Amino acid sequence: MIQTKAYAAQTKETDLAPWTFERREVGPHDVQFDILFCGVCHSDLHQIKDEWGGSIFPMVPGHEIVGRVVKVGDHVKKFKVGDLAGTGCLVDSCRVCDNCKDGLEQYCTNGHSQTYNGYEQDHQTPTYGGYSNTIVVHEDFVLRISDKLDLASVAPLLCAGITTYSPLRHWNIGKGHKIAVVGLGGLGHMGVKFGVAFGAEVTVLSTSGKKEEDAKKLGAHHFVVTSDPEQMKAVAGTFDFILDTVSAEHDLNVYLGLLKTNGTHVCVGVPTKPAEIAAFSIIGGRKSLAGSMIGGLPETQEMLDFCAEHNIVSDIELIDMKDIHTAYDRMLKGDVRYRFVIDMATL
Repeated sequence: MIQTKAYAAQTKETDLAPWTFERREVGPHDVQFDILFCGVCHSDLHQIKDEWGGSIFPMVPGHEIVGRVVKVGDHVKKFKVGDLAGTGCLVDSCRVCDNCKDGLEQYCTNGHSQTYNGYEQDHQTPTYGGYSNTIVVHEDFVLRISDKLDLASVAPLLCAGITTYSPLRHWNIGKGHKIAVVGLGGLGHMGVKFGVAFGAEVTVLSTSGKKEEDAKKLGAHHFVVTSDPEQMKAVAGTFDFILDTVSAEHDLNVYLGLLKTNGTHVCVGVPTKPAEIAAFSIIGGRKSLAGSMIGGLPETQEMLDFCAEHNIVSDIELIDMKDIHTAYDRMLKGDVRYRFVIDMATL
């Protein structure tokens, strides 16, 4: 077994603290890579506080993981020692259901294995994430990382990046589309970057006018303060597509009113309380309310390759491991531009 250092939550009431555990030895098809950087996702906080229910403790969070390969199994073909590598939200899936065969492992009907707060495919062995110094993953769930981009800034692409890339690709967003991104946080700023890169006309919808300058710097063409009734009235019925990245409670009916006929509102943020949707919000205009969750392995690699080609990374603030709870507090206040990343050398 491989002795591993980490930061873990022992219960939902306790803070993250140093912890050691054992990872499996490298098997024939496994890749071990030492973790250099790990992004901080809002879902890390949701899960260590058991806000979604069913949390497994002790818990080592972290699913935006990048590093360098230190060992490979005898049958590994995709990686060699010294390569850059990454792992996102999944470390395995059943491999045999229709979704897995279609490269949609995130929708595995038999239950995928989350990178943390989950179980391996034996349904008994807990998974531990990237707030640790090393990880062992089957090569099929390890991603190739380009050396053209800043490695720390690549880390959030493994969740925030693919979470916003996937729905824009699925709904074929591109030139000629008018889209809105709700929220300009860790997810939202990536939605803006991808929307612009795909050729869409992008508007940011935010509760705060303070983010307008940032939105324009990221490439957004327009900015609307959602608390201003006149600004909201001016964009009613104008969008083909809305990418909703907000994890706080908010009224979806308000945003559905901004869609054109046949428009689609896609939720990628996860508020803790269920939304209430009025039927008239969707039947008047044949509008669709949909959801999307990360991406499968082929699409995630496609996204990483697209980012390398177009020089797209997350805007980050690098932190030490010991400052994780300060980062969580700031994240809840929206005080980050736009994703915290842990320098794992500080573990």
